[in-house]
Amino acid sequence: MLLVKLAVILKNIFPFIVVMRRCYYIDLFNQDSVRFMDLNSVNIFVNVVQQGSFSGASKIMNIPVATVSRRVSDLEAQLEQRLLVRTTRKLSLTHAGKVLFQRASVGLDEIFAARQAMNDEQAEYKGKLRISMQPGMHFLDEMFHAFNRAYPHIQLEVYISTRRVDFIDDDIDFIVRTGNLTEQSAVARYLGRYLGRYRHILVCTPAFIEQYGQPQEPNELLNMPVAAWITNTTDVVWQLGEHKIELQPKFISNDCSQVLSALRSGDMIGELPPRFASYYLESGELVEVLAQYPMPCVDGYLLYPNRTYLSRINRAFIEDIVSFCHTHIEGRSGG
Repeated sequence: MLLVKLAVILKNIFPFIVVMRRCYYIDLFNQDSVRFMDLNSVNIFVNVVQQGSFSGASKIMNIPVATVSRRVSDLEAQLEQRLLVRTTRKLSLTHAGKVLFQRASVGLDEIFAARQAMNDEQAEYKGKLRISMQPGMHFLDEMFHAFNRAYPHIQLEVYISTRRVDFIDDDIDFIVRTGNLTEQSAVARYLGRYLGRYRHILVCTPAFIEQYGQPQEPNELLNMPVAAWITNTTDVVWQLGEHKIELQPKFISNDCSQVLSALRSGDMIGELPPRFASYYLESGELVEVLAQYPMPCVDGYLLYPNRTYLSRINRAFIEDIVSFCHTHIEGRSGG
């Protein structure tokens, strides 16, 4: 998020800025022209003006005088503007140099202040994390609450969506997903062995079995009222063991809590994640059926865009969610 925050500052400080993902194109002198300006060279230029000489900037920045001179010359070439008038006794600013110095010195101060503020936030585990999840992943609620207690100055923003999420466009730090991994450029990490690979199970109430009978073969489901969980498609095809059946459900939802409610009514049979069904199976309100025809394994992933520059709060979240899944999901998800 550092580049994004610095880009906002640059937008407010420098006129006519076009922000790209990896570089900034700026023209301070001609609104009809956009040219590349290296910000490191700008920083060197500002130090030359503030110190009054190339040698003074060289000492305070701890870089060779020749490098200082070359970077200022490169900056002038990039902007196609003379910034300094060099004489044997002193340096003088041209009009263009004055404009650049006045704008850039304020802008660089803001950039360095922003960097320091972000470093301070990281040192205090302070900030915000934005997480995108599929519907029905309520088993992570406990982990989120524990994370909030452990890091009271970190704000969690959890967004429920079935659509494909873009890390940059949607300003998302983490994506929690099950199924096929489609974010090919992201880093995938299993959320624990059994969350990483688990199976949905078919359940219904004892009252449903009394009314419709207990199915012994997958094809019998074609003549029963079904509640189905879907993601991004309205086609409902269940793979039960080696049997694949296409169903016309009586009730469809992309939220497991809605499917659970339909099943508890006693009017339908359907699939649930094992963590969702476990309480009701233990109480006897629901019973598992067709266990001899297991549904396919479902893979779970924690996705994030880059493993190299993860902040301290991002690393803390990754470690906590992986630890939670190892201690709370293992042995309870079946398959």
